[in-house]
Amino acid sequence: MKTIFKLLLAGAVIAPAGMVAALPATAQAVAVADPEGAIAGSKAFVAANTQIQTTFKASLDQAQARRAAIQAELKPLYEVLDTNHDGQLSQPEIDAANQAKRPELASIQAKQAAAQAELARLEGPATRAQQYAVEQISAKLQQAITSAMAKRGTNVLLKPAAVFTAQGQGDLTPAITAELDTLVPSVSITPPANWQPGQQQAAPAAGGATVATPPAPGRRPQGR
Repeated sequence: MKTIFKLLLAGAVIAPAGMVAALPATAQAVAVADPEGAIAGSKAFVAANTQIQTTFKASLDQAQARRAAIQAELKPLYEVLDTNHDGQLSQPEIDAANQAKRPELASIQAKQAAAQAELARLEGPATRAQQYAVEQISAKLQQAITSAMAKRGTNVLLKPAAVFTAQGQGDLTPAITAELDTLVPSVSITPPANWQPGQQQAAPAAGGATVATPPAPGRRPQGR
């Protein structure tokens, strides 16, 4: 089951030069951090994910078995359309099959649509539980970021994709995870009956802290 979360941190304002000049020599004025990685590494998320794998084991195992069976079922159809025999369907091969109205392509599309619906049904409860766990942690993310930045003397925080190179000590992710462990020691994996993803949002930045976010998405940690 893929972990369902993608945190987008807003803001791209550089801190005033005077603030940087006032920092002590040991301060890290500019640092990088992976907020999604910070959440994925938190004790609350790890514990919640373990609990989810146990609670929904039967349906997740069934989904894994069905996924393998569906892939085996589709493999002969893919091989027919794989004209250059490289083990994958390229866009030109798909376009050619579509233009020729190959029945194999229509069969693949129909089977994939049915498979997606089936797997969504099997994995749905676990996905919902994981979304709920993530939202509880992400509600404290900005507070954790602000606290970690203050302790490190950081004014500007960048996601790793925005940085060409950085020394190891410039990564604030572990410090943010440590703050999350204090702020959110545990979370529930049982959402209320009327809960919908997106209801809980991280608090806005406080104290003038700045988080600059590049357009590229962060990494997505994988679950079962």
